[in-house]
Amino acid sequence: MKQLQADLWQSTIHSMGTLNTHAYFLRRPEGNVLIYNIGNDGDLEKIAELGGIQFQLLSHCDEAGPSLNRIRDRFGSKLCCSALEAPIIGNDARVDITFQVSDHHLGDIEIIHTPGHTDGSICFFYKSPYGKSYLFTGDTIFQWDAKWATLVIPRAGASEASLAESLLRLRDLNPDIVMSSAFVGDVSFVEVSGDEWAQAIDDNVSRLRKES
Repeated sequence: MKQLQADLWQSTIHSMGTLNTHAYFLRRPEGNVLIYNIGNDGDLEKIAELGGIQFQLLSHCDEAGPSLNRIRDRFGSKLCCSALEAPIIGNDARVDITFQVSDHHLGDIEIIHTPGHTDGSICFFYKSPYGKSYLFTGDTIFQWDAKWATLVIPRAGASEASLAESLLRLRDLNPDIVMSSAFVGDVSFVEVSGDEWAQAIDDNVSRLRKES
């Protein structure tokens, strides 16, 4: 795992053709968290060295897989996702905590319901005590060859209109670092200014509204 900040680590890359993924380990006073999913034994060893995890957070069903059970068995962690994604994720592992649309926090982690990529996609926002804020966007918005992009999956109940509305929920968060689940190319996370982030959101909302 690669340390990005005093309390934040990025997992080994996992590639599936042109599509790449990372997971992120967040060390926090209220209990360590793994965001997204990993299957690399070296990453799990490092997580154990860092104190294990209390929760594993998934942004949507595409992050499910057999490794979910390995992670729970090793760390005794609780698997968390949105209630809408739980039936699909539950095919791979028992979901311990489901977030309803009325749920907005897991301790000091903000839960943002962002339907659009899939109907039950969620994002996570965390203000680090070390000064920076982290936004974990799942696949709601991600890097494609170093540019911000979105992807709608209609078979998963998504739509351009709902994704545009969800992006606007993220606009005013002013994150310092944005980390998606999947990405294409070499750029997996981005440190952004407020103006850069607002422009990225506005550009993608404009495109989605033209396509809807």
